[in-house]
Amino acid sequence: MSTTHAAARPQHARITAATAHRILRQLAHDHRSIALIMVVPVVLLTLLYFMFEDSPVPSGQPGVFDNVGAVMLGYFPFFILFLITSITMLRERTSGTLERLLTTPIAKLDLLAGYAIAFALLALVQVSVMVAVAIWVFGLDVAGPLGLVYLVALADALLGVALGLFVSAFARTEFQAVQFVPALIVPQTLLCGLFIPRTQMAGWLDAISDYLPVTYAVQGMQEVARHSSATASLWNSVIVVVVVSVLCLGLGALTLRRRSA
Repeated sequence: MSTTHAAARPQHARITAATAHRILRQLAHDHRSIALIMVVPVVLLTLLYFMFEDSPVPSGQPGVFDNVGAVMLGYFPFFILFLITSITMLRERTSGTLERLLTTPIAKLDLLAGYAIAFALLALVQVSVMVAVAIWVFGLDVAGPLGLVYLVALADALLGVALGLFVSAFARTEFQAVQFVPALIVPQTLLCGLFIPRTQMAGWLDAISDYLPVTYAVQGMQEVARHSSATASLWNSVIVVVVVSVLCLGLGALTLRRRSA
């Protein structure tokens, strides 16, 4: 290992940490974003609980809320952080902050890693609040250990952050960033097995869903909800979600360019 590379590592770490700290400080003053991250998922979980509270369930089968609520512990962080990340990145572009940062020697990957770490920390708090409310307030029954619930939820949140950072490169306004929801997120949500099992869908739809990352984000949490220990399908889902997230961050770094260059 060369001395130059060894010396550069602390500098990369400092840049990444400084970027993460700046994003967290900005978001701390953005009360609407904080409410969207922390309050809205709890409100939605509450709605789900009362929607399915009195739903009839065959003897020996898990309740409807147990099935739906567990999946939402992974889906809500993914969806909300996709929105927040893509819009925050657009604000950085339109305010000129990103343009100024790209004139410095800062590495694009360090910059994106800083964003990813900041939103990952937010996701950790968000998931903790959601898990506490779902399990200890509404009595959500998840077969798997709590550690696996956190693992899958955080992997799903990372996917939302990485996709948000990536697609923000193709939008020039916040409105354009939001347009990616019906174009990119909704189709994956319909085909991921959230509404009906993928095995009951038409074969060609099931085949398409095999290539969609949200399929694995949902499948991972379904595995945790149904099994008391980690399964091969769970690890496969987590690996796919993490690999896609890293690929999106890498592609996001490649597409990160100065607009005035």
